[in-house]
Amino acid sequence: MTTTTAISSHQRPLTGLVTTLRTFLTSLFLLLLLLYALYSSQLFFFGPSNCSLSSIKADTHLLNTNSSSITSLNKQQQQQQQNDDLQLNHIVFCIAASSNLWDTRKEYLKLWWRNNETCGVVWLDQPVNTTQNEKEFLPEIHISGNTSDFKYTNKQGVRSALRISRVVSETLRLGLKDVKWFVMGDDDTVFVVDNLVRVLSKYDHRQLYYIGSSSESHIQNIFFSYSMAFGGGGFAISYPLAKELEKMQDACIRRYPNLYGSDDRMQACMAELGVPLTREAGFHQYDVYGNLLGLLGAHPVTPLVSLHHLDVVHPIFPRMDRVQALRHLFDSTMNDTASTMQQSICYDRQHQWSVSVSFGYVVQIIRGVMTPRELEKPTRTFLNWYPRADYTAYAFNTRPVTRHPCQKPFLFYMKSSHYNEGKNQTIGVYSRDRHDTQPFCRWRMDSPDTIDTVVVMKRPESQRWKKVWCSATQF
Repeated sequence: MTTTTAISSHQRPLTGLVTTLRTFLTSLFLLLLLLYALYSSQLFFFGPSNCSLSSIKADTHLLNTNSSSITSLNKQQQQQQQNDDLQLNHIVFCIAASSNLWDTRKEYLKLWWRNNETCGVVWLDQPVNTTQNEKEFLPEIHISGNTSDFKYTNKQGVRSALRISRVVSETLRLGLKDVKWFVMGDDDTVFVVDNLVRVLSKYDHRQLYYIGSSSESHIQNIFFSYSMAFGGGGFAISYPLAKELEKMQDACIRRYPNLYGSDDRMQACMAELGVPLTREAGFHQYDVYGNLLGLLGAHPVTPLVSLHHLDVVHPIFPRMDRVQALRHLFDSTMNDTASTMQQSICYDRQHQWSVSVSFGYVVQIIRGVMTPRELEKPTRTFLNWYPRADYTAYAFNTRPVTRHPCQKPFLFYMKSSHYNEGKNQTIGVYSRDRHDTQPFCRWRMDSPDTIDTVVVMKRPESQRWKKVWCSATQF
């Protein structure tokens, strides 16, 4: 009995330890199972926390992107509004002139200068005489600064190029107020000032801009530079660029004593400032001789801003002198300056005629059907600046004057125009030039020879350059 009792008392503590251990392990297993179940349920209902955070970041990025786009759009709208607010009195004209030619060249200035509207200065080499009555039709006259200490070594040019190249800087030093643009031109440059405002309104005057066009002569562009704005056609410089130019121009000019003219010196300084030429096809140097009919009758689709070299080409209207012809053009287009010289092409299907209208200037009627692709090319009624050069020496596409007697155009020049306020229409009357005789034609088709007058009616559209136009041509 004693032995049996002793054995039983030894087994009892071991059994209790095993039971306790089993209970602990079971509880631990159940606890872990519960924790796993809770964790799994969180994944099921809410998804991984890192994915949710990523989604929030993505949404935030999208919101920031949209906000930036809206801000950028608002800035563009504000900038465009400021550009739209450009007025003629924000533009200062810097006109380079010569006292030797002043008596004739001043008549060109009188054509486009508007007293109390335009602002600018004529820079001359020495004083000239002007009557009291003339002063209200001309800009202020100033004498250019002394340039005798500048070296000039080009044997083909003249020293006056030095003083002419400085007219923008000298005008800036006058301290004129509310200036956004400086526009340089020669005394024989004729500006269409309303169109100049339209063109410059496209650009932010607070940025560095050098705006103009190259020559019509490929040889001229090669000799000077395709990156140069030719000064006779005029060019525009934004106010901030003019300020930078004024700081360095004299030093810049001294580095180029071998250059020929003023405009290539200007372009050299633009290159040093790192400002490229912004091309606007409405500035016209017109390095040509002869008749401008081909060029003006197929003007590119852009506002006509300037005309130049008017002393070496024929008057744009027949049987008028040069000044009379230009005054007639301004009078004819005063109600719709944006459309001046703009080409419209249409067809008379009944008679099989092609019709080209250069608004305010000329209507041309041609027998047969010519495609717009051909009609938009200027006819070579003019000669190259280099007389020995052939048609390949132009910087644009041209077409020859037709040799076929039946395809010589019938010309109807602008006679008069008026504005019908009730219909909001400009009505232009174009009369046949009977002095331009037609050769005998053997084609068995109707001839425009019986027509004396063409009437063109259109609505004025001052904002035409900010709109998209689409039309279909049917032959």
